Amino acid sequence: MASPYSPCTILFFLFPFFLIIFVASARPPFACAPGGPATGLPFCSVGHPIKSRVKDLLGRLTRAEKVRLLVNNAAGVPRLGINGYEWWSEALHGVSNTGPGVRFGGKFPGATSFPQVITSAASFNASLWELMGQVVSDETRAMYNGGQAGLTVWSPNVNVFRDPRWGRGQETPGEDPKMAARYAAAYVRGLQQPYDGKHGRTKLKLAACCKHYTAYDLDNWNGIDRFHFNALVSKQDLEDTFNVPFKACVTEGNAASVMCSYNQVNGVPMCADPNLLKGTIRGQWHLDGYIVSDCDSVDVFYNTQHYTSTPEDAVAATLKAGLDLDCGPFLAQYTESAVTKGKVTDNDIDAALTNTLTVQMRLGMYDGDPSTQPFGNLGPRDVCSPAHQNLALEAARQGIVILKNARKALPLSPSRHRTVAVIGPHSDATVAMIGNYAGVPCRYTSPLQGIGSYVTTVQQKGCMDVACRGDQPIGPAVDAARTADAVIVVVGLDQSFEAEQKDRDGLLLPGRQQELVSKVAMASKGPVVLVVMSGGPVDISFAENDPRVSAIIWAGYPGQAGGAAVADAIFGAYNPGGNLPMTWYPQDYVKKVPMTDMNMRANPSKGYPGRTYRFYTGPVIYPFGHGLSYTKFSHSLARAPTQLLVPLDGQKLVSVNSTNPAQRKRAVRVTHARCDALHIPIHVDVRNEGDRDGTHTVMIYSNPPAGHSAPAKQLVGFEKVHVTAGGQVRVEMAVDVCNDLSFADANGVRRIPIGEHSLQIGELSHSVSLRL
Repeated sequence: MASPYSPCTILFFLFPFFLIIFVASARPPFACAPGGPATGLPFCSVGHPIKSRVKDLLGRLTRAEKVRLLVNNAAGVPRLGINGYEWWSEALHGVSNTGPGVRFGGKFPGATSFPQVITSAASFNASLWELMGQVVSDETRAMYNGGQAGLTVWSPNVNVFRDPRWGRGQETPGEDPKMAARYAAAYVRGLQQPYDGKHGRTKLKLAACCKHYTAYDLDNWNGIDRFHFNALVSKQDLEDTFNVPFKACVTEGNAASVMCSYNQVNGVPMCADPNLLKGTIRGQWHLDGYIVSDCDSVDVFYNTQHYTSTPEDAVAATLKAGLDLDCGPFLAQYTESAVTKGKVTDNDIDAALTNTLTVQMRLGMYDGDPSTQPFGNLGPRDVCSPAHQNLALEAARQGIVILKNARKALPLSPSRHRTVAVIGPHSDATVAMIGNYAGVPCRYTSPLQGIGSYVTTVQQKGCMDVACRGDQPIGPAVDAARTADAVIVVVGLDQSFEAEQKDRDGLLLPGRQQELVSKVAMASKGPVVLVVMSGGPVDISFAENDPRVSAIIWAGYPGQAGGAAVADAIFGAYNPGGNLPMTWYPQDYVKKVPMTDMNMRANPSKGYPGRTYRFYTGPVIYPFGHGLSYTKFSHSLARAPTQLLVPLDGQKLVSVNSTNPAQRKRAVRVTHARCDALHIPIHVDVRNEGDRDGTHTVMIYSNPPAGHSAPAKQLVGFEKVHVTAGGQVRVEMAVDVCNDLSFADANGVRRIPIGEHSLQIGELSHSVSLRL
């Protein structure tokens, strides 16, 4: 809920040759207003360390006042001049009004809507991810200054996209933990934009929150929902898959918050697990911030999972586990009685509030008038600016993946393909392009509009909606295909098929969409381009195998400018360089794998094929990392060592006899190695052998020595590079031995396999021997 604020006041002073405009903040100070009741009190003194300011404020609050600060819609403390605050704002891929902390209207009718995360992930461009975060940060701060957003955004979602049916996979950076980790750190840095405050304390522009910790990737499948699901997860998978992005969020991105999820992990609700919250997030990763529950999670583990016998026991379980803020009313309702009954103490409450109040002070919320602070000048002109909207278009372009391009059918030529039939349920998509956890975009450019900027279009949807059930106007679409110079069919999914609390049953196109594509392809006299809009993978093997379908593009959910980006790619104004951030499985895969089986590694004896490209070796429609270009790239190694010594901490270097089978299988604990600067330098020359400029992702994969339970294949590095036609660019990368070449053993202990590691870079293969 947003507090009512006075409208923006604009003061004009006209001088002989200049019009000077001063914009007074539409938002009064959250706290510590000049002349207010707290004037002169230590917690309002910006000259004091934040730690002492928080301690002073806690000492002035009553227990009843403190309890009302433990929930997302925190109550104000009028006697101290502190206003109420709504913690729940969202900024997954743009300012979003999914949570009550953001409202559009007035001077902020919309905000820049970037592609859904899974689409941006396909760019494999960490610089782009951080830039998008910076834009979202600007727009959120501007809306905060205008009284229409909060400064604590519960984004990004960095769960690993483990199962292709998951309805929220679209919100994530994909199936690879390292890639998700890098996305997490980059986007968080962009959102938070930390800067130096007084007394050496880092201050924040926004406070980001990485969610949903941990092993959360089932919403509602086959009668099992996230509120009842107990994820049985091995220590091994927790360490080298599920927790990897969250660790990076905290240790590399310095996120100000982590959100615990609804599900249980090994019988314990995540928001009541002291080992995973207090022990891991704070103890091992040293979170400098607060831990928040997913909304009503505390109520869920009491009333739905029946984990505790009384509400007060639930309060004790979650506060003692390390939760600081409850999204929901539960802690406001039962914490005082929990204190009365001796379940928790005032110190437990103070410990939680210390973390949340510290974040608010790092955001400048107790520093008085926001218009006089850093970023206080941001306003309506900084939302939906031309530069921001251009970046949304560029992000959509970079996320486009060419899956098939038979006989170089693409790009189409506007001079040869003057009339194009635009067909399919997404042919004029708008809202569907922005996915979920979105806001109100600045504007939309649909595929029909984008294509129409290049050629004359004839639209026949063929399927009136994505469901495409029953009688559908497929006949008129087929007729349009017969007479057009080319056909573009835009199909896929939307939020009615994949979303929060909605997982898919299968991987096929819904309803009669496949029939529409096949009939149109059969009738067309010219090239047929299939465009798939979806968050999750779709089994489109029928189109891949149909020679009449000339080309296939995956556009994901491309955001407000999606139609323009798709058209730019199809007609060659932009040379796509995106790569799939997830495996596209055949429909048969989901018949073998229940969503509830959390095991990542394959178990052949039980017919379990494993999950993601790291452990699954069965048939695929398209592999992780797949993506074509309108040009051709080649690689050559400029620098790469053939062996590297791994020094042991506190030990002298010991040579290992590589002919000894027992020693060949040896794997050293990461904690026993001296990891500082232990990197493998890899320098790669990338040459563009075609006649078009293009972007290319240099990916380094590692295959470990045999005899370990490490992933069969693991992405250990990637960089995006632009290479002009006929040009060459050197890419210098470094493989972190302790982070990238290690794996978790059955006990969750990180180990470095000693022996021959094979590195694959495009068509190249290079071996590096790790020795002690």
